[in-house]
Amino acid sequence: MNRREFLKRCALLGIGGGLLFLPQGARKLFASSFAATVGEERLARIAAARREMHRSGELKRRAGQLWEMMGGCTLCPRQCGADRLGGKTGFCRSSGTELHISSFNAHYGEERPLVGRGGSGTIFFTHCNLRCVFCQNWEISHLGRGEKIGIDDLADIMLLLERRGCHNINLVTPTHYSAHILKALDIAVEKGLRAPVVYNTSGWERLEVLRLLDGIVDIYLPDFKFRAPDMAAQYAAGASSYPDVTEKAILEMHRQVGVAKPAGDGVMYRGVMIRHLVMPNNVSGSEKVMEWIAENLPKETYVNIMAQYRPAHKAYDHKEIARTINREEYNSVVKRAQELGLSNLDVPGYWWMN
Repeated sequence: MNRREFLKRCALLGIGGGLLFLPQGARKLFASSFAATVGEERLARIAAARREMHRSGELKRRAGQLWEMMGGCTLCPRQCGADRLGGKTGFCRSSGTELHISSFNAHYGEERPLVGRGGSGTIFFTHCNLRCVFCQNWEISHLGRGEKIGIDDLADIMLLLERRGCHNINLVTPTHYSAHILKALDIAVEKGLRAPVVYNTSGWERLEVLRLLDGIVDIYLPDFKFRAPDMAAQYAAGASSYPDVTEKAILEMHRQVGVAKPAGDGVMYRGVMIRHLVMPNNVSGSEKVMEWIAENLPKETYVNIMAQYRPAHKAYDHKEIARTINREEYNSVVKRAQELGLSNLDVPGYWWMN
């Protein structure tokens, strides 16, 4: 289908219409709030820096470097070597250079500083290089359910989300499509895109790729899923390097964008926001994750201790993770983080688990 048909179909299905069902007056309020935000000065700086990268050709150059890495793919730590430029399918199950997304919308379920009043402009990419057995979005990440679109379409989606009043462009599971994303950003910036870019990742990232994103990504939103290599190998398709690689990746992310602190309007424009999902039977090594963060990053680092684990996909094949977490498991992680002096904790599970 062509671009116009795709966008029309998304609107009809509601997958791109987080604001479609709001009253007209509310939609206007949300859209105007983006331009009138207290963080306007920060937006101006973001836009100016990105325009310069476009004008100088730097954005296009980096997109080209990432694109070349798909010819014997080395975009992710698996470095599976699939000739995606030749149409081969990688370990992530991305087919050649085709680009697929599942949905896009103004999302209100993300962290509050990303949501603000207008929502986070999420774009959900299909497939995944980690393939966790407990993935709650396995139909998207494992089966690749979604729509094939072009790079111009992706640029248009970014601009559409910004026009609807979203505070950022939130790229969900972007690693294996990083080349496509930078190409689309180059187009969108030329057309006036100003919104901060959120790199919403599993945390398992190659330093070489992250360095190509320096100055382009404004907010890094990495998971820190596992502290032990054997747990990562068991539950994430043999990814025993996950803890070591993710630690180095988060340090690089911090070097680039620093500590995440909301502006006066309560909205986040820059920084690292770490997510950690507490799992049953300490499979994720939660307290050890908190200890690593406290020892290696500033105490005010934003850490979201997540409580929403539930068995999904193939989790029931593993008795250790075939249940939800309990109050004691969650509270012990929060308590340990507080003992370590971590002062910027997001603990959404605290109230309903107590």
